[in-house]
Amino acid sequence: MAEWNQEQVAARFEEAADTAERLPAMRSLSYFNIWPIILREHRERWVDELDVRFPPSPEAVDRMVETNRWALWLEEDQRHLIWMRAQRCKWKEICARFGCERSTARRRWERALKFVTDQLNQTLEN
Repeated sequence: MAEWNQEQVAARFEEAADTAERLPAMRSLSYFNIWPIILREHRERWVDELDVRFPPSPEAVDRMVETNRWALWLEEDQRHLIWMRAQRCKWKEICARFGCERSTARRRWERALKFVTDQLNQTLEN
């Protein structure tokens, strides 16, 4: 594979965030519900049908797992920054979370992406 660049790495993190969002919800097996099933009328059923999420492909899950391994190279704050940006959080929310200006947050995000890119390119050379 050719060398990685920051745009490709950012796109992989965004894809991983989207894939994680589309995974089925985890349900605890230790709890159960004793409430009776509510039978809805036809006009009430369309609300339940709106939340249709298609599960991700196995290849997308593999790429997400690989991308999660990349995040282990980063410090905890850098991981949060990368994932917040991958989930398309606004810079205003990111700045509030980290207590810094927009330009500082963007510089930190770019520095974290550059670090991951450099690590990936080093593994390609070896």
